[in-house]
Amino acid sequence: MDIRTELLVVGGGLAGFAAALTAAEAGLDVVVLEKQPETGGSSAMSGGCLAFAGTDIQRSHGIEDSSDLLFKDLREVGQFENDEALVRAYADEQLATYEWLKDCGAEFNSIIEAASGQSVPRAHTVDPADLVRQLAARAKATGKVKLIASARATRLLHGNAERRVVAAAVEHEGSCITVSGSRAVLLASGGFCRNAKLVHRFAPQYDAAIFIGGDGNEGDGLRMAWALGADFRDMAYIKGTYGKHPTDEANQHSCLAVYKGAIAVNQNGKRYVDESLSYKLLGDACMLQPYSTTYQILDQNILESGDNRVRIMDFERRLDEGLFIQADSLEALAEKIEIPADALIQTVARYNHFVDQGVDDDFGRKRLVHRHGSLRRIERAPFYAYPSTAVVFGTYCGLCVDASMRVIDVFGQPISGLLAAGEVVGGLHGAAYMTGSALGKAAIFGRIAGRTASREAAR
Repeated sequence: MDIRTELLVVGGGLAGFAAALTAAEAGLDVVVLEKQPETGGSSAMSGGCLAFAGTDIQRSHGIEDSSDLLFKDLREVGQFENDEALVRAYADEQLATYEWLKDCGAEFNSIIEAASGQSVPRAHTVDPADLVRQLAARAKATGKVKLIASARATRLLHGNAERRVVAAAVEHEGSCITVSGSRAVLLASGGFCRNAKLVHRFAPQYDAAIFIGGDGNEGDGLRMAWALGADFRDMAYIKGTYGKHPTDEANQHSCLAVYKGAIAVNQNGKRYVDESLSYKLLGDACMLQPYSTTYQILDQNILESGDNRVRIMDFERRLDEGLFIQADSLEALAEKIEIPADALIQTVARYNHFVDQGVDDDFGRKRLVHRHGSLRRIERAPFYAYPSTAVVFGTYCGLCVDASMRVIDVFGQPISGLLAAGEVVGGLHGAAYMTGSALGKAAIFGRIAGRTASREAAR
């Protein structure tokens, strides 16, 4: 049984359904293939943060932000290794995408947090699984979108004349079928954090990291496009997120007390990094420490500054679950976590001195996170330690695309008929990562891809 449609979307996460709904609103018939029995993928498992600028929620809090500042931050956080054209596309399209998501029923938390890579607070949070469900429901309600679950795309197929991508070979219910797209085939299949061999090929330094992501994120889309000569971006910058408890299996997300004023110390009781950096760079630094595990050290004031409405800042819940290690003195805390007490006491005293003098002579830390927030002393008992390692939620690299989401080959030319969006795409993040830009790029780039498909001539 072969299936014909106008736009074939491989992947049923946020990027896939944003593209499918956008294309359907333009009048296209769409088939969405999802490898797993359920839709959502890594999008549904994420922390639910999207990086938007200039929104009504920001204005209600007196936060001044703009597309230009967002563009500047993304470029700087990526250490200018990212693709300027893609960053500009993100910045130019983000506010309209925010409004579009609200029109689709997305309910954003009224709390805005400053997070990794953000000059001002711009992490807009939603229930990510519910967001994907809402877009999927609206897409199917158009009558133009058909979802086929438990369907794994295995190869991209092209025509003989132009080598234009015209279809995908698909395994479904024990059979191999062909699903064709007369306008385009869109890869929205996620990254490859579930493929240990691919991770080792591109980032062997993360062999010891924890991997959490959609079960289907095995790099299928990446490899299918690779076979047709697709080029890659940012493969050297695969990062793990700092702050994952190394043994806890109930909380899949990181805890980032460092962004509220905590410091990070290694097994020797010493700081080793500027804690205000992107948590991807913190992940790199953590993996270089003994046993690839360190501790976030904080006091009662910092613990009380958490916010239970934001997963990575929900310190009280982590405390109630017994994940924080607590003691009435730094000496007793050091004994509990089995690091040298003298070293921890000296490290905290030295850091507090830096806070007082306004200059961190060791690592140059100036703010709580990126350019936001004043440093805090660690002084009020009880004191706490949160064991932390790096976790790979996503691969933040992938296929080269242009600003229209057309996949680019190794010679710099578009692969005819092939689009990509979401985590499978490289080039936006560069050397590091701004909180909310991964989920943000899924929605934004998905919409761009849907529009591009609607402009493609039917074959």
